[in-house]
Amino acid sequence: MSLLTTNTELVAVCDRFAQHPFVTVDTEFLRETTFWPRVCVIQLASPEEAVAIDALADDLDLAPFFGLMANPGVVKVFHAARQDLEIIWRLARLIPAPLFDTQVAAMVCGFGEQASYLELVKAITRANLDKSSRFTDWSRRPLSGAQIEYAIADVTHLRDIYTALRERLERSNRLEWLADEMETLTSPATYEQHPENAWERLRHRARKPRDLAVLMELAAWRELEAQMRDVPRSRVLKDDVLLEIAQAAPRSIEALGNLRSFPKGMERSRAGADIIAAVERGVARDPVTLPRIERDRRNSNGATVELLKVLLRLVAEETGVAAKMIATVDDLEAIAHDDHADVQALKGWRRTIFGEKALELKRGRLALAVENGRVVTFDWQEAAEPATAE
Repeated sequence: MSLLTTNTELVAVCDRFAQHPFVTVDTEFLRETTFWPRVCVIQLASPEEAVAIDALADDLDLAPFFGLMANPGVVKVFHAARQDLEIIWRLARLIPAPLFDTQVAAMVCGFGEQASYLELVKAITRANLDKSSRFTDWSRRPLSGAQIEYAIADVTHLRDIYTALRERLERSNRLEWLADEMETLTSPATYEQHPENAWERLRHRARKPRDLAVLMELAAWRELEAQMRDVPRSRVLKDDVLLEIAQAAPRSIEALGNLRSFPKGMERSRAGADIIAAVERGVARDPVTLPRIERDRRNSNGATVELLKVLLRLVAEETGVAAKMIATVDDLEAIAHDDHADVQALKGWRRTIFGEKALELKRGRLALAVENGRVVTFDWQEAAEPATAE
């Protein structure tokens, strides 16, 4: 197995790989104790060879690898690309393109939602992978032969998976269906860290503008603190604690320390003063500047959403496309609320296979029924017409 540790080796490999129509890519990284992922190994395969790059090797310059990732003539193939792309964006401020994500493609090809690499290897190549090194510490050196073999296997089988999935998509004229997902994955906005938007990742239940304003300021403070210290967000303050502070909005160190879930003694540290300052900023915010608090639509549209879920499952079964790929629960709730909702399920190919039917169902022009143990759709007006005598 080939492990690259020198610039000369890396330049030569990237030059060779640039002559092929596609390369498969994967990374091994650690981020359990850091905010930013630490890349340890990068795996690459062309149709003819496969290598692992020791990203922690002394004086190794990854510029040739980044050059290959930026090469417009080479398709970069990943499985579940998002975290790998985040690493590359962080290191080089570039997003590999053109891009093909086999997990997304599998969702269009009938493999269900979020098919794992292992599942696709078994289904497409019939091979069995050795996953004994799955939880290895990739930062420790030297790497063993078993570790290198495990790492490279993540890109060798990916070649066959890519070829098989691409052929299926081309035969079914569904290759363009991946465009929306690939556009999101290749957008720098997907990976940029904006502390002011950190609150969006929290499952909050803000019912009042003040609660939301305080939560926004607290989440922004935690995001900056985690980035500055390069530690996970939870190491600064856990989500449930952040939400409790937002609801209580303590205005003094004493009030902060009295909160049940707040770490004892932390209120007397610099962080305690920073948290109180964040609360004060939130309380002082003009409600007009806040995002609109979405009320729960399910109370008024619950039955409609449930019918749309049944229709979505039916369409997913009929087309072989994962339901999650066609529409999310948020999409369904938005459609139930508004015929002109700005959601992906009402655009492009998704509208063709599902969106139009969803609107017809909502308007009472399409009906659902059970026939021979299966859910089917039929035109309501046709069903309502009385049968004519022979």
